[in-house]
Amino acid sequence: MDANRKASLIGGLLWLTTFVASIPAFFIFYAPVLNEANYVLGAGEDARVATGVVLEVVLIIANVGTALALLPVLRRQNYALAHGYVAARIMECVFIAAGILAVLAVLGLRSQVADGSMPSDNAVSAAASSLVAVHDASFLLGPGLLVGVGNGLLLGYLMYRSGLVPRWMATLALIAGPLVIASGILVLYSVIEPGSGVQALMTAPEFVWELSLGLYLTFKGYQTVPILTAGSTRTAEPVYAAV
Repeated sequence: MDANRKASLIGGLLWLTTFVASIPAFFIFYAPVLNEANYVLGAGEDARVATGVVLEVVLIIANVGTALALLPVLRRQNYALAHGYVAARIMECVFIAAGILAVLAVLGLRSQVADGSMPSDNAVSAAASSLVAVHDASFLLGPGLLVGVGNGLLLGYLMYRSGLVPRWMATLALIAGPLVIASGILVLYSVIEPGSGVQALMTAPEFVWELSLGLYLTFKGYQTVPILTAGSTRTAEPVYAAV
């Protein structure tokens, strides 16, 4: 297995890991704390929610890994945009981390209520609800909006220009990115509800693009294109790159 195939395999597996980690974390393990208004005052399912936290930490690692695995090849196509994609991926992870902290804070409040060190009243419930709102806002700005910039527009453009994946996949990314951004803006302005059918429909192409990319890189690898040739470059790296 040559270096390019190994890099594409690692990148593909990391892309698939993002699905394995993110979907159960949000829809299964976080469900009690996100959907139950008085979770902080009840018996709680802290172990279940904590598992979601662990999965989201795995998600952060996999997200950054996908960018770093693709970077050595993508920067041969366009140095600035390739590093811009890495930066967008990292910023997405910053928002995910903010959401994790908010969830952990809710668990901390519930623990204090359970051991009697904090009164079980409406003020505590309101504080927990505020923390859940912070999580929701971080999700909107990270996975709900920045994904469209990084994984959609930047990565899609780089893949389209380089030809590393089939043209239809890269085209799908260029369509999906603006749709994700638009859905995030519409939610921000309360035009549509978060998690509504309209938002799901607008984000579906991004889901298909990322899943197809993960599967393609894992089982097929990069298409044979000029930038895979050693020393080939479309956009020269700046002088400071070696510093």
